[in-house]
Amino acid sequence: MKINGQRRDINGWIYLSVHGDPYKRGFAHGHLVAGELAEIMKMLEFTIHEDYGRTFPFFCEVSDDFFRPHIQAHFPEFYEEMRGIADGAKQSLSRIVFWNCFVSFDYMFSHLSDVLNEPHNEHLKSKPMYAEFLEGGAKKASGAREGGSKDRCSAFIAVGDYTADGKIVCAHNSFDSFVNGQYSRVIMDMRPSSGHRILMQSFPGGIHSGTDVFVTSSGIFGTETTFGGFNAYENKDPVCCRIRRAMQYGNSLDDYAAMLTERNSGDYANAWLFGDTRTNEIMRLELGLKYVNVERTKNGYFIGFNAPYDPRIRNLESGNTGWDDMRRHQGARRVRLEQMMEEHKGRLDVEIAKQLIGDHYDTYLNKVNPCSRTTCSHYELDAREFMSQADRPKPYEPRGAVDGMAVDSHTAKHMQLWGRWGSSCGMGFYKDEFCDRNMIWNNLRPYLHDRPPQPWTLFKCSGNHSHSHSHSHRTRHHRHRRNSGTTRRVMTPK
Repeated sequence: MKINGQRRDINGWIYLSVHGDPYKRGFAHGHLVAGELAEIMKMLEFTIHEDYGRTFPFFCEVSDDFFRPHIQAHFPEFYEEMRGIADGAKQSLSRIVFWNCFVSFDYMFSHLSDVLNEPHNEHLKSKPMYAEFLEGGAKKASGAREGGSKDRCSAFIAVGDYTADGKIVCAHNSFDSFVNGQYSRVIMDMRPSSGHRILMQSFPGGIHSGTDVFVTSSGIFGTETTFGGFNAYENKDPVCCRIRRAMQYGNSLDDYAAMLTERNSGDYANAWLFGDTRTNEIMRLELGLKYVNVERTKNGYFIGFNAPYDPRIRNLESGNTGWDDMRRHQGARRVRLEQMMEEHKGRLDVEIAKQLIGDHYDTYLNKVNPCSRTTCSHYELDAREFMSQADRPKPYEPRGAVDGMAVDSHTAKHMQLWGRWGSSCGMGFYKDEFCDRNMIWNNLRPYLHDRPPQPWTLFKCSGNHSHSHSHSHRTRHHRHRRNSGTTRRVMTPK
């Protein structure tokens, strides 16, 4: 079969370009990352059992019962794409569906007993695996034992008086467990046979971003940050399909809001930050389950720090969010991101955005101190002396920023993204050095990867060219000098 795609490895990233009908583009995708997907499946076999005490096949069957039917029924195009990925990578479709729904899983599993007790799922309760699960007390997912869902990411989007040219500027980083977060190093250029072209950060085998940084040929780009402590869920359509539908078929900010809220499960509840280059408008969509808060502006900013502004979501659908706790990374970053927006008001551009997403100022201790509370988070360096939540995160946990992403109206209009793999600040991570220093995490050593410092890289759709960028502070005080003298061409492997 002719492969509808190509791959290049650049500065720690895997650059994939795929096109065509759902199955063919999926097959190309799976074929090109087959090695990584084989490794991911071994990782999941270990971490799933380690974190939940149940096997990977158990969770694939749960996914087949509760995610797969919704995808087949409501998103046949994306189901075909997943089928192509599975065939191209020589993996089971059940595993690919589960991996795409991985971000939804903690939300669903912590409510599995409630879902099973719904009348239309009565037939599933006779399955031995579910009978045993219910009889055993239906223990909640490890990520939801105290205070609900896990939390990830820092982000901001600004426009109008806050930016150097009045256009939109946005930045994001993903902080996650190093064990699974280290795979979110795919930059995907997708040209589907229908709908908009998409350039997004993703992961091997993903039909959506997951980390949620993307630009589209519609002129809309976006990102998000999750809500820590969120604990509401209904088994409807998984977020991987709802956001992908918006990216591929959404033509306006209204479309994005409608497509994300339709048959919303409450999975991966977060603050979506979107920008429309055609109208120069930005939007924050705080998406809970029953409660949704939408704000839009052409002059201002929105920040993301893993806690909702909406008091309904914060109090009625969440627990222990860290909203006003400076000891926690939510409260500390809420303060720091607001400080940086005001400090750089009128000067924000993509170069300054790169600096801010790599910031290490700790507002709780009032000093530069890379730790869990800083915008570029480093849980792996944090002793957690000031913990106010016993189980999240643990001292020196191998978790934190695994990337940095930046985009503005100019790059978005040209279908381009800036990305730095490894850490937003450029700090390296070396698994042997880390595990030798923190023997409590030595069992993770075989599943961790080194992430040496990498440069910022500009990814673009046209021609599949990429550039690396040596960060220069000279741009900091020049509002209209972007990238001058700081960009060089990178020779990429054929």
